[in-house]
Amino acid sequence: MIPKVVSWKKDTVQDLHDLLTGGSTVAVIDIHGVPASAMIGMRADLRQNMNIQVAKKRLMAIAWERAGFAHEELEALYDSAVQPALVSSSSMNSFELFKALKATEAGRAAKPGDVAPYQIVVEKMDTGMPPGPIVGDLNSVGIPAKITGGSVQIQKRTVILEEGDVFEGELGMMLSKIGINPMVTGLRLCGTLEGGTLFQPSTLDIDYEQFETDLISFAAGAFNLACNITWFTPTTMPTLLTKASGEALAVAMEAAIATAETLPHLVARAHASALGVAGTLSPDALDDELAVMMGAAANAAASAAVAVDTSASDAPAEAEEEEDEEEEAGFDGLGSLFG
Repeated sequence: MIPKVVSWKKDTVQDLHDLLTGGSTVAVIDIHGVPASAMIGMRADLRQNMNIQVAKKRLMAIAWERAGFAHEELEALYDSAVQPALVSSSSMNSFELFKALKATEAGRAAKPGDVAPYQIVVEKMDTGMPPGPIVGDLNSVGIPAKITGGSVQIQKRTVILEEGDVFEGELGMMLSKIGINPMVTGLRLCGTLEGGTLFQPSTLDIDYEQFETDLISFAAGAFNLACNITWFTPTTMPTLLTKASGEALAVAMEAAIATAETLPHLVARAHASALGVAGTLSPDALDDELAVMMGAAANAAASAAVAVDTSASDAPAEAEEEEDEEEEAGFDGLGSLFG
């Protein structure tokens, strides 16, 4: 006799199949440790961009194979999940899905039996808590504390647990009182399947600010390299033309080639050289026009020197005037005291 399949199992498999085939990105998440009340709120916040369904592993495996996915892929996604759930999205890629699920994570106090996810260290610090029984409670779990300056202070840096150690007694609660909540709750992504490619969380965990900075740096480096090797593109052409124009002008100036662009520079340079030569001659050898130009140049230099001297000498004088005013104000104040 063939056993009859319960109808709700058929309905669940069909719902899971529709979920898997209704999105371009599918994923497995771990909901272990998430309170039911928090899970409801998270699903409500994420419902607009993704579908989440919890079911037994056997039913999920049946729906997964019916949707045309390889069983090995599901096993790879199951590997790090304690209580798995299926997710699909038609509007988000794997990276966006990871970022959205990462935002649901939050720290909580460790409970007896929880395993430390990393080395738990308490730093030397002022807790800001007023004196009270908390001092004895902290010391009872190995956190060295005493009252100093009217508040409870941790006396030294202390390693409380190593990664993989188990929390016992009131340790987790005491750590929470000083702001250490090592256990993370939330919808933890175990991996995604998109376009036939399996993505692990470590691949999807990207620092977008650093990525943007690196991208700008790499683009700038590529642009500089393209300009240095004279690689002609629509982006480099304006810079290359400007550079070539400047270099051509410099060569024309050195070769004294007279053009509409170089002539003003050449005349100005020749004029300056002529004045330099004239400055070495006897005043009797200068004609009236040259003497006037030399005199104007000398007056300009003298005016500049006087301006520098004046600005340097004005500052002490102004300071002395301010001191005199302060002294006079001070004596007036004493005079008013004595009538």
